[in-house]
Amino acid sequence: MAVKPGTNPFRFGPLALDEAFTDREAELAGLVADARNGQDVVVFAPRRYGKSSLVWRAAQELTREDVLVAQVDLMRTPTRDRLAARLARTIHEDLASRLWNARERLKVFADLRLRPTITLNPNDGAVSFSFDARAGDEDIDATLEELLTMLGRIAADRERRVVLVLDEFQEVVAVDPNLLKLMRSVFQEQPEVAHIYLGSKRHMMRQIFSDENEPFWRSAKQMELDVIAPGLFAGYAIARFQQTGKELDPTTCERALELTGGHPYATQELLYFLWEEKTLERALDATLRSEHSHFSLLWDGISGAQKRVLQALAQEQPGRPLSSDYQRRHSLPATPTVQAAVSALERSEVLRKVARGQYRIAEPFLTEWVQSYES
Repeated sequence: MAVKPGTNPFRFGPLALDEAFTDREAELAGLVADARNGQDVVVFAPRRYGKSSLVWRAAQELTREDVLVAQVDLMRTPTRDRLAARLARTIHEDLASRLWNARERLKVFADLRLRPTITLNPNDGAVSFSFDARAGDEDIDATLEELLTMLGRIAADRERRVVLVLDEFQEVVAVDPNLLKLMRSVFQEQPEVAHIYLGSKRHMMRQIFSDENEPFWRSAKQMELDVIAPGLFAGYAIARFQQTGKELDPTTCERALELTGGHPYATQELLYFLWEEKTLERALDATLRSEHSHFSLLWDGISGAQKRVLQALAQEQPGRPLSSDYQRRHSLPATPTVQAAVSALERSEVLRKVARGQYRIAEPFLTEWVQSYES
């Protein structure tokens, strides 16, 4: 949908779909082709790099090709019975609703080990599912296995490709680590189903897919998302300003992209405020106010040593916080303490290693926030 003149064309926070989706043409084409061919894919990227937007855009393309796409966010399924309920709802809404009438699509759940409680919302007609959380572990596991197997059976019976998107996949470990074995045993017998795995905790996702002791070791093609080249973002930004009756000076655009480094979320956010505020300085101030709550929570949740490392890097980066010279210049604690702090910040993706022993602050605008917070 085209944006009307006078309406801000940039979006941050929600999924970037339609005209808000920027570049990623190669990644999008590759992901659509992989899913169409039944290839399992795990998408790696730092937070707010547009993983979900990319997959949602791929789902749009695949649906137009008559592919059946089911999506489950494991962040919303903290227990096995909740996961079973979400799978049942997804199968009902995303698959069965496209194949059978209302009475027929409920019949597919009749033979499950645990019979779901099915509730119809009288206001909007939405159907929800629930399973008895007090049921035995064997019964819940068997029901989960039957639901996962159902995806492949539907695909084979209807001769249709099915794509299962599992967002925040690393959360399956928190639900029950044994579910990895159960899922892998089912998925490897589903050539008709392509599985796409997303996760915001990259270190956990890498362990799941790159550790030879894990069931999912080397089970999926790995796709790594990087920043978007500033040149591509510049053309997009200038065009979007023009389409909405405004002009973006190329020099200002270049300076804005230098600040964001082509980070998708951060660039959309800064451009949003630049469109509203007209000057880059005011746009950056508005962006920092927008991010203050997020950064304050981050700041309050880290140790004193981690704060001192961030303060040092905000003054000098890329930096080598493990070197004695750098520690002396920035009055950092002893190397073991700094090493523990750096490791923790890297695991949480607040820091990014750019070379051996060399680090940068990865969170967009955190450098500016730390500088202003300490001033």
